[in-house]
Amino acid sequence: MNKACGLCRLMATNISHSPADTEALGEAWGHEAHSGLVIGLSGDLGAGKTQLVKGLARGMGISARVHSPTFTLVNIYAGGRLTLFHLDLYRLETRAQIIAAGLEEYLSAPGVTVIEWAERWFGEVPGFKYQASAFPGSYRRVNIATLSETERRISYEDIGA
Repeated sequence: MNKACGLCRLMATNISHSPADTEALGEAWGHEAHSGLVIGLSGDLGAGKTQLVKGLARGMGISARVHSPTFTLVNIYAGGRLTLFHLDLYRLETRAQIIAAGLEEYLSAPGVTVIEWAERWFGEVPGFKYQASAFPGSYRRVNIATLSETERRISYEDIGA
């Protein structure tokens, strides 16, 4: 993402034909990830959100086993070129619960923050309502749609500061 462009927007769509494809996309993102990046993931259960995060971690040089932090809310993975903060909001139903859980600090964490079920915090993907200027770095909004048992449409938009 070009940091000099003010409020940049880049939109793209990929079709993943397997979990390995989804991980490969995440890995490519991990190679390019920079400190301050926040990635918000939306998609149904089993769509591949955690699969994408596994690839992202690998691309960032993190060797730890990545799993969804559904019960702990946050998993922190160090040991790569950047720290990965992996949040899962599935068990939180409202923005007020998310704020009360103290998760706002991860929007400006020194590393990369990935938020599964981001629409619970920022609104539905098509009607994104959270101010992009609230992110000190940049924000990647991702929607993973299930097309078939093995295919996923991964659409994303980068919103930069």
